[in-house]
Amino acid sequence: MPLSEMIGFAGCTHTPETPCPTFVECLTEGPRCREGGDDAARLARLAEARRERLGRPAIFVGTGTCGLGAGAGKTLAALRAYLAGRGVEADVVETGCIGLCVAEPIVDVQLPGRARLSLRNVAAADVPSVMDAVLDGRPDAGRVLGQFAPAGEQRPWEGVPRLDEHPFFAAQTRWVLINCGVIDPTSLGEYVARGGYRALARALREITPEEVCRTVEASGLRGRGGGGFLTGRKWQFARQAPDGQKYLICNADEGDPGAFMDRAVIEGDPHRLLEGMAIAAYAIGASKAYVYIRAEYPLAIRRLLTAIGDATAAGLLGRNILDSGLSLDVIVKKGAGAFVCGEETALIHSIEGKRGMPRPRPPFPAVRGAFDHPTIINNVETLANVPAIVDRGASWFSAVGTATSKGTKVFALSGKVARTGLVEVTMGTTVRQIVFDIGGGIPNGKAYKAVQIGGPSGGCIPTEHLDIQVDYESLKTIGAMMGSGGLVVMDEDTCMVDVAKFFMDFIQRESCGKCIPCREGTRRMLEILQRITRGYGAEQPLDALQRFKGIMHLQRLAGVIQDTSLCGLGQTAPNPVLSTLRYFRDEYEAHVYERRCPAGACTELKRYRIVAEACKGCTLCAKKCPAGAIVGAVKSPHVIVPDKCVGCGACVEACRFGAVVAE
Repeated sequence: MPLSEMIGFAGCTHTPETPCPTFVECLTEGPRCREGGDDAARLARLAEARRERLGRPAIFVGTGTCGLGAGAGKTLAALRAYLAGRGVEADVVETGCIGLCVAEPIVDVQLPGRARLSLRNVAAADVPSVMDAVLDGRPDAGRVLGQFAPAGEQRPWEGVPRLDEHPFFAAQTRWVLINCGVIDPTSLGEYVARGGYRALARALREITPEEVCRTVEASGLRGRGGGGFLTGRKWQFARQAPDGQKYLICNADEGDPGAFMDRAVIEGDPHRLLEGMAIAAYAIGASKAYVYIRAEYPLAIRRLLTAIGDATAAGLLGRNILDSGLSLDVIVKKGAGAFVCGEETALIHSIEGKRGMPRPRPPFPAVRGAFDHPTIINNVETLANVPAIVDRGASWFSAVGTATSKGTKVFALSGKVARTGLVEVTMGTTVRQIVFDIGGGIPNGKAYKAVQIGGPSGGCIPTEHLDIQVDYESLKTIGAMMGSGGLVVMDEDTCMVDVAKFFMDFIQRESCGKCIPCREGTRRMLEILQRITRGYGAEQPLDALQRFKGIMHLQRLAGVIQDTSLCGLGQTAPNPVLSTLRYFRDEYEAHVYERRCPAGACTELKRYRIVAEACKGCTLCAKKCPAGAIVGAVKSPHVIVPDKCVGCGACVEACRFGAVVAE
């Protein structure tokens, strides 16, 4: 296949077997092949590859996992049927997620000579009316999210705001996500046309591996997977290790509930990750790289494999990349969904074919890792930042952020928030700005209560700390941590004891069981939380004593687990409990001493009573009660015996007259 066809530039007839002598210049300066025609023709082809100039309409459908979950697959089929039925010739392009998940399915329409228009919540049934309006030049204002900035000779849509002015996007700084939802993730040509692989080409031609490490370190890029260690310094350790075989591993095994950043980046812009991996491999001297990714991400895996195949065929991966002498094989390793495999040494064991269990450190993986060779492990977001840093310089990256936390951070914003989705903000942005300015605040007039940040190993940020800056050091001062980037918003109806119990249950089930503090300690913590959320009806004679004793030792037990667990999973396991105890102790006390849940979320602690004036004595509630806690004569008001009630709520569902109320 000609390289021109592979990367989207017509005119060049060279193939990977007969390389283009100016292919590197094409990557670094745009299409400049001597067989490609004059400068005007080359610029025209570049505009076409960027879709700045169209010969016919182009329709873009966000078919990331979130879009498909919202029905984008049906919308895509309906669009193709619409075009065939109307006889309209148009290009239909599948993209990744642009980030505004609440607006999925998102459909963009770009007509020749006009700016690209983005439309929200386009279900399959809406396609005919939506497309008729756009093709007629009068899009439905209620559907319009905004228009992309006009490029070249494109005319803007009158009266339509810019997409980057939308409240969700206005406060963002999109560096890692710049192409997500915009380009075809399966097209190497589109990525190259937007500057893709330019940084790799320049690094291989102009920068030594040592200089790459120093540049990345000077930029202040810290690991985006949770630890926050300086990336360039970490690379230096592996580079200096006296070993002829070195490995690079991309950790795409995000197992935190509510986290989907890595998945979205791979689904929307896989070549950015591959370019970052190639630069990292060049810097540390690795010839083999692994992408350790969850098997539950089939779409991301499929698009990543396509990108690896295309990049290898174009000479951007594989043997002797761009005639530089660098060779890099990228292997996709599917994980089995074990949360502990997010820990470096457990991940390495899994790649080696062993059970995913952590080992003591030192030696650290940078000195002795996969197959006993020096190994660098970075997550997707970290590596996706590398091409821009190499291309634009360390000072460009370090100019954004706080004194110790540079650049941007991608967060998965979910939970009780109006605009859920993927956001990228500069380090130092406050939690208030993310939740209320970008996320649109709490829906249904509810009050903000907390945001869980950093997943199961993180902590909660209450109302009094809404103005805390999002950076590595600031979050630690309030008992939270950056983590990989999950942000789960909770409102007044959320029980914080129940939240702690949920995360502790998750951690306990995901513990590998290798060390006793984590294996047994988290189980004991979970049992304590279960006791204090249990109702009277389920108590045994000694349960009350155990409940009080457990809550007295809860904080001490958490400290022992933190101090003595083997790996980071166990050492941070108590964080959700400690964080909620710190800021929501009154809720714990209400559960323990008053046996009630202030939020009304703990089912077994709900208290039910029957309003005598509304009760008809039909006996339906008594018949449905599994504990026999309802008494009363036929056609007479019934009564619930509190000591027998297990709080199941069956009486509420059975009553036809609204006589049973929860308190």
